[in-house]
Amino acid sequence: MRLQQFPKTRKLIMFIGDILLIGGSYLISASIILDGSAELTNLYSYGSLFPILVVLTGLLLNINALYSVVTKGFAEILLGMVVTNLCVLILVFALSFFIQELSYSRSVLLLTILLQFSFLSVWRYFTWRIERYIYAVRDVLLIGPEEECIHVYKHLSHQHHLNMNLKYVCTDMQNSLWQSPAANVDVIIMCPSMRHRHKVQVINFCYQHGKRPLLIPNTFEIFCSGAELDKIDDIPVFRPSNLRPTLEIRTLKRGLDLVVAVSGFICALPFMLFAALAIKVTDGGPILYRQVRTGRNGKEFHVYKFRTMRIDAEKYSGPMLAQENDPRITKLGRFLRAVRLDELPQIWNVLVGDMSIVGPRPERPFFVEQYIKEMPEYAYRHNVKPGITGLAQVYGKYNTTPFDKLVYDLMYIQRCHILTDLTIIIQTVRVLFTKSATDGVVSLKEDVDLAKYDVRKGIYGDF
Repeated sequence: MRLQQFPKTRKLIMFIGDILLIGGSYLISASIILDGSAELTNLYSYGSLFPILVVLTGLLLNINALYSVVTKGFAEILLGMVVTNLCVLILVFALSFFIQELSYSRSVLLLTILLQFSFLSVWRYFTWRIERYIYAVRDVLLIGPEEECIHVYKHLSHQHHLNMNLKYVCTDMQNSLWQSPAANVDVIIMCPSMRHRHKVQVINFCYQHGKRPLLIPNTFEIFCSGAELDKIDDIPVFRPSNLRPTLEIRTLKRGLDLVVAVSGFICALPFMLFAALAIKVTDGGPILYRQVRTGRNGKEFHVYKFRTMRIDAEKYSGPMLAQENDPRITKLGRFLRAVRLDELPQIWNVLVGDMSIVGPRPERPFFVEQYIKEMPEYAYRHNVKPGITGLAQVYGKYNTTPFDKLVYDLMYIQRCHILTDLTIIIQTVRVLFTKSATDGVVSLKEDVDLAKYDVRKGIYGDF
């Protein structure tokens, strides 16, 4: 069975199509709006707009992962197109404001972006349909402890756009002949608690038989993924990274934080005034909510948010995470959380240096103690300043498990860089429009029976 990939040639075709459609959008809008008698002269003076649109749109499409569309639902693709073109419009407006030579007609720019969004969306739908036709449903073998297999299955079963069909489950590699069912699938998913020697066996099998291995990482593998090659005499050794950004990186991050925080405060001021007034009018209680969180190097600080819960919401319950349909959250609070307005006061935390724009979300000391007892590696999150947004917020959800969030956070710390921060900031715009990203913690109580997938049962053949 061949490995199913998204070839670079098809990505190149998509990019060429993007360039042609962006150019077409620009020419159509210019011919409609600009004076016909001086159209050629105007087009010449607007010559710099086309390459700017191509570069910005191409970068943002790539950042929003819109050159690999086969594993996405079209609603997700369309949302990405909205965010991409909105960001392009804002960036070109910003460039024209600061650079006089790049001052363009707003009418031309607006119509160009509107046409560009329409044409590129149709083009993405066309390529998405072709890729969905080319890539058949992939059969999956899931290997790992039963509890972890159930966790993966629950998520996999709700992601129909991935075109993955769970065919077999192996919860005991030691006593199962897993190679026979593995030969009849396309993808093999390995859970994090599998023994290292078993993972090596599966990966070797995948490469020998043309299967796609998917490895859900544990913290040991995260450390190894960023290791540098060294040697002791002629013995090769890995030197894992220490998951701590250098002084140069921290300085660059601080500069980016100040620029984004000051700009963000100016842009967000009207929304902050609206939120403050709405909270005061609805229940007359305090506008801001101050809470102790754990920051860099374990230092505690006060984080500020617009209050979204009833006054004294935890007076009797004690510290607890927000739940799905949490009765403590006010009606206005649900709206503020849905559009992320409740997080805006944390710009002050960034300005005073307690937080960064990008980093692991700060957690309360009560929960930090619990998580460190369960996962000692959780302490490494505090090697960097906590952030308003982060990799876990872009790729995860509010109700993503603490372990999965930890994996995202450690991967971010390992790759901590100003370019990484810029990418995450841009991707966060897309998350703002995603409802599931704000869902509270929900207990998945549905019973899952994996027996029908178990390779030891022999119900799919004599293994």
